[in-house]
Amino acid sequence: MSPVKTRIPITSFGHLITEVKRQLFGIEPPASVELTGLRKYFNSYTLQGRRNCVMATYGVLVVTAAAYLMHRQNKKENQTSISTA
Repeated sequence: MSPVKTRIPITSFGHLITEVKRQLFGIEPPASVELTGLRKYFNSYTLQGRRNCVMATYGVLVVTAAAYLMHRQNKKENQTSISTA
């Protein structure tokens, strides 16, 4: 028998984790007034906070890929200029 008292659909994984934290560990999500600084915008308690974390992660990946591609392209240009000189 499960110690979790409510039935939560599997499609709602974030809500399932929140409910398990609340019932098993006694961890309550903070009120929006309690969130200050970066925690106000990047947190795991609100949908907007989770979305911001995902967007920041994707942004870092895109910037890293762009920097790598630019560096690789610059390296190829340097090699062709050396070989033609």
